[in-house]
Amino acid sequence: MKMIAAVIKHFKLDDVRKALSEIGMQGMTAIEVKGFGRQKGHMEVYRGVEYEVKFLPKVKIEVAVSDADLDRALAAITESAKTGEIGDGKIFIYNLQDVIRIRTGEQGESAI
Repeated sequence: MKMIAAVIKHFKLDDVRKALSEIGMQGMTAIEVKGFGRQKGHMEVYRGVEYEVKFLPKVKIEVAVSDADLDRALAAITESAKTGEIGDGKIFIYNLQDVIRIRTGEQGESAI
């Protein structure tokens, strides 16, 4: 089992959710985050004063998948989150030791 954590642009969240739903993924967590990568922030003007925004607003999504579903989930996220512009985001993949569904006590892939 794997945990996919993807940091994407806000306006792509619905596209990613829809793409994952279309391939049968049943759950996803979305968290509003701030950060920076190669783009290093940008300049903005507020009430006539220019200032540097060092941390850009993004959305981090987390999806637990079986090993068999990993490639399809990665393709769905990559294709639906991509704009071709700088700051599209990153995808991180972690190994999951176990998953437990609290309500039923199911463990492993059946709990995903």
